[in-house]
Amino acid sequence: MTRPIGGAKPLGLPTPPTGWPIGSYPTYAEAQKAVDYLSDHQFPVRDVTIVGVDLMQVERIVGRLNWPRVIGGAVVAGAWIGVFIGLLIGIFTGQILGALLTGITFGVMFWVIMQSVQYAASRGQRDFQSTMQLVAGRYDVLCDPRTAEQGRDLLAQLSHAH
Repeated sequence: MTRPIGGAKPLGLPTPPTGWPIGSYPTYAEAQKAVDYLSDHQFPVRDVTIVGVDLMQVERIVGRLNWPRVIGGAVVAGAWIGVFIGLLIGIFTGQILGALLTGITFGVMFWVIMQSVQYAASRGQRDFQSTMQLVAGRYDVLCDPRTAEQGRDLLAQLSHAH
């Protein structure tokens, strides 16, 4: 098997994390801060893994969905896509302004039609906007057994400092 550029080992299929726990934190930010602390103290952070435990998919509702929002969002999204496509075409043809205006017009029309059909087809089954996020109940910091004791000692110093 050949190695990728840079000599890094290929990742392969997903495998469960290994190592000894050297810290456990309620938020990812705190686990990240712990690893940063280890790095600041010249610890071999390649031995460390942050593992999210008790994963949850969280859907946060950000607003009500109605026809004005669907159309407004489609106009904005279509305009951005139209700007991108119009600029690309304009660069190759030398007619930037014309291509830009055409791209925006067709982008808005296409996106408004697509979003309107999709919203109408939902028949009110999902009249809200939301964002999805994967979060964990806690974040464990695992470490290779050969350096785990040193890592645990350093993280103990961090917890006493705060």
